[in-house]
Order: sequence, then C-alpha cells, then structure tokens
Amino acid sequence: MKIIGIAGWSGSGKTTLLTRLLPDLVGRGLRVSTVKHAHMHFDADRPGKDSYRHREAGATEVAVISPSRWALMHESRGESEATLEEIMRRMSPVDLLMVEGFKMHDHDKIEVYRRNLGKPMLWPNDRRVVAIASDDPALDSALPRFHLDDIGAIAAFICRHCGFADLSRRRA
Repeated sequence: MKIIGIAGWSGSGKTTLLTRLLPDLVGRGLRVSTVKHAHMHFDADRPGKDSYRHREAGATEVAVISPSRWALMHESRGESEATLEEIMRRMSPVDLLMVEGFKMHDHDKIEVYRRNLGKPMLWPNDRRVVAIASDDPALDSALPRFHLDDIGAIAAFICRHCGFADLSRRRA
C-alpha cells in the first residue's frame, strides 16, 4: 500500500484539496482510502444513537453495520493516542492511502500552503515534503509546485511519485 500525506497548517485547505483529488485518483482506477488526524474531542457519533449509548455505557469498541457501510469506533479510555501505524494495520489494503494531517509523521507528503495564514512553510524543515500545492505564484522552492486548483496535475504527480503505471483518467 502506497502512502502520501496532505499536510499543512489548520485552515490551509487540506480537506478541500483531498476531497477534490479523490474523484480524480479513483477515476484513474486506484482504490484509495484516507486517514484524517482530528483534534482532541471529535465525535463521529451522536448523543441518543444506540452506538453512542453503547460507548457511554462503557464499551471499548462499538461496530455499527448496515447494508451500505460499517464503522468501528474505539474508545481510548485513557490510553495514549493511536499511532498512524496502528490504524493502518486495521485498515483494508488499497492501492493508495492518503493521510490528512499528521504533519510531523515520517511519510512523504504534499504541503498545502497559503501565505495569508502567516505560518511558516513545512518543507524547509521536513525532508518528507515532496511537493507543494499553493495559491501563491511567487513561492520559491526547488520542490515541484502546483496551484491548488490544478487537481489533474497534482493527481498525476501522486501517481508518478507512488510508482503507479501511467494512469490517465478513465473515460466514463
């Protein structure tokens, strides 16, 4: 399973870029999964739902299964945060795993950068940044650079970088 990250500061547009890249990559014939790092107290469940009640009652893991999807929720209950490697071991194999966030993790990543956030770039201090997607045309870097809206070029770069054969968009 190949891995590429989408990393950057909060508000830079990581989720927007990722959700725009997914249809292109899937359209090239890749099976793609995602992992997203969330802030401290996110909840994928809602109060009042049976699965929420199971967790609140003390279950460590709750699986919810329907004909169209399934989900497994794990309560840490004081354990340390799961590592990316631990989560990856639980995931089904696919061609490409796209990781949103985890900007300090040691995997190749595309940096999403917006100068107007006033934050420093990651690439000068992170050797695993392999390209930059930005809305700043004056950006100075020796790394491959893409405009945030050039989804086709970014997807093609990901395919080349991850060693996938020449995958052009499949025609519907």
